Amino acid sequence: MKYYKDILALIGKTPLVRVNNITKQHKIKAQVYAKMESLNPGYSVKDRIGVSMIDWAEREGVLKKGGTIIEATSGNTGIGLALVAAVRGYKCIFVLTEKASTEKVRYLKGLGADIVVCPAAAKPGTPDHYVATAKRISEETPNSFYPDQYNHPENPAAHYRTTGPEIWEDTEGKITHFVASIGTGGTISGTGRYLKEMNPAIKVIGADPYGSIFKTYKESGFIPEATPYLVEGIGQNLPVGNADLNTIDEIINITDRESFDMARQLGRREGIFCGGSAGTIFAGALKVAKDLDENAIVVFIVCDTGEHYLSKFHSDEWMKEKLLLEPQRISAGLIIETKNSGAPGQLIFVGPTDTIGAALEKMTESGVTQLPVLDDHHSVGSLKESRVLTKLLQNRDLLESPVSEVMDESFPVLDSETNLAEIKKKLQKAPAVLIEDFKRITGIITRSDVLELQK
Repeated sequence: MKYYKDILALIGKTPLVRVNNITKQHKIKAQVYAKMESLNPGYSVKDRIGVSMIDWAEREGVLKKGGTIIEATSGNTGIGLALVAAVRGYKCIFVLTEKASTEKVRYLKGLGADIVVCPAAAKPGTPDHYVATAKRISEETPNSFYPDQYNHPENPAAHYRTTGPEIWEDTEGKITHFVASIGTGGTISGTGRYLKEMNPAIKVIGADPYGSIFKTYKESGFIPEATPYLVEGIGQNLPVGNADLNTIDEIINITDRESFDMARQLGRREGIFCGGSAGTIFAGALKVAKDLDENAIVVFIVCDTGEHYLSKFHSDEWMKEKLLLEPQRISAGLIIETKNSGAPGQLIFVGPTDTIGAALEKMTESGVTQLPVLDDHHSVGSLKESRVLTKLLQNRDLLESPVSEVMDESFPVLDSETNLAEIKKKLQKAPAVLIEDFKRITGIITRSDVLELQK
């Protein structure tokens, strides 16, 4: 029989996958490879440090049978630790911020962990900050182990022992550039140190979100005030012990928009379904690779899987809400789905046989000034309040007449896949457009709906 003794034996030895379509589009000559850390059993690079830090704690007698692992995490390190805890019989308490995706929180709970959520806006050093909260819980919990991934030497050591040698071996020592993010600093510092020992000419590049401190701190020694960004799990607002900036040759800042766009492109054009931080790193890798020749070999880390972010940047609705969705991705169906603060809007309409009085009453109740007239879910006309009131001034008895006697021509009808540019074109001549899905009118988009998108 061929089998692994437990799930932890699957950690590491992740493959390199060449990026083809996107590099061709950008006319990049260099060879660009993804280090597929999303294929670890916990679907992230953090599986490596989870087992490494717990192995150390067991060797040193810090963590004993029946103990509790307590850590501050954006989610992935917690998952790596929870895998080990499940196999070896430990309890877990993880402290996250509100920024962590719902998927990661549910994943951790599914592995048996208890979760504490702290405000994302809490400043370092304050009692509500997630690191301070994790430390406090650890101090109050008997037989507990607080790994402190930001400073624990087994974090970069895990990558020095495994990730670096794997990349060196798989590229046959030909790697010229290594690109990773800087969060705890473990991946880039440990891997980078190994690779530079093997060949000092290898360039180690850090990809970091705008808003994080690392680029300014490395280049000037000054610690700027961090500003908010949306990418999870990378960047910092203060220096951390495991981020060895001397190992890093250059740090490139990447915007949230670039990060999410590149992550989504990796899925759609290369089949590499990944998280936002992988998008940050890939964007950095492309910037590095654009000036290199065909002999260069650029390896970048795919930190985790896109399944951890289905409710975030892999959701068009979420991207639209954050004003990050590229305009060509905004369809009529998406606008309808996300009207009224994300709740699908119920289409308000009247039938051709409804009375004009009932139609005006519906307009007043709904706060609208125009209504489509539908018959069996098909558009047969439209009703505009101003025109109806003008006719009523001339003949009050029209209140009891059917809508069909005063209705105007139908609003234009568009398919749910119609893009924003085409919608705008139609709205230049009509006050609203109707959206059709499978030959049934399902929604209405007005000029004010489109203006709302552009705020």
